[in-house]
Amino acid sequence: MANLALGAMEYGTRIDEETSFRLLDAFVDAGGEWIDTANCYAFWQHPSGQGGQSEELLGRWLAQRPGVRDRIKLATKVGCEPLWPGSYPEHSEGLSAKAIDTALETSLRRLGVDHIDLYWAHRDDRSTPLEETVAAFGKHAKNGTIGRIGLSNYALWRVERMRGLAQEQGVMGPTALQLRYSYLQPRPFVRDHAHDHRFGWITDEVLDYAETNPDQQLFAYSPLMSGTYENRPDRPLDPAFTHPGTTRRLEALTDVAASLNTTPSAVVLAWLTGGTPPITPIVGISKPAYLTTALTGTQLNLTTEHRQQLDDVW
Repeated sequence: MANLALGAMEYGTRIDEETSFRLLDAFVDAGGEWIDTANCYAFWQHPSGQGGQSEELLGRWLAQRPGVRDRIKLATKVGCEPLWPGSYPEHSEGLSAKAIDTALETSLRRLGVDHIDLYWAHRDDRSTPLEETVAAFGKHAKNGTIGRIGLSNYALWRVERMRGLAQEQGVMGPTALQLRYSYLQPRPFVRDHAHDHRFGWITDEVLDYAETNPDQQLFAYSPLMSGTYENRPDRPLDPAFTHPGTTRRLEALTDVAASLNTTPSAVVLAWLTGGTPPITPIVGISKPAYLTTALTGTQLNLTTEHRQQLDDVW
């Protein structure tokens, strides 16, 4: 199941070890491959104010599951770990060569592995020359400790500049982009930490870019908007999505889900994974029922009519 990534952000903090292990086992048993985390997860939930808990939990899980490492693909990130408790976002590790070297060594130790399948730059670091960042990632890719390089929350012009620099340096360049995306779309020009069109959202331009550059895999975080599609009272719709288009899209989504006897969330995942270009959703799962929904969605094939019904509203 290469078209779904399990988000392990809160494993080891909000989600306890027993539950996390059970969900990881179920995901792998169902054929899941990608497990996504970061070296900074989840600093905001830990008394120390610094991260590493998710990677450490995954390391314990892998140590107790001989052979599982060969069945999965591990993705982790560098760039957002606070330099000291409470220092994020003004002061975080960034993407200097020293920061990347140190973070990668730490992540490998925590996870108990000898390589990372996909190593993400968590966010752009404009205080460090791109040449330095590209060279640092390229060095570790050449050494075999990185299988692929990905960029999260990057502007496309920065992506292309890094690809050009990688070519000039003769090193591996990025082949994956991770941004926020879902069926509902925020209003234009909404700019805050969650909906910044400049860096953090898959736009039409990003979709066109990925479609014409098939070597660039798209990953989408927060695809289910933390339960908003299931009309949970504790997860109200973010104000950035309050506009007439949302009402129309929710009506279309509800109709399609009813016709297929499934949930709106499952339809959203099917819409993402089966579109052009295909998008790999990263789903944070805290309960077995949520895993069932995710698996159902990625195995659901939308007809041309259903997809048109979803797409022809704005």
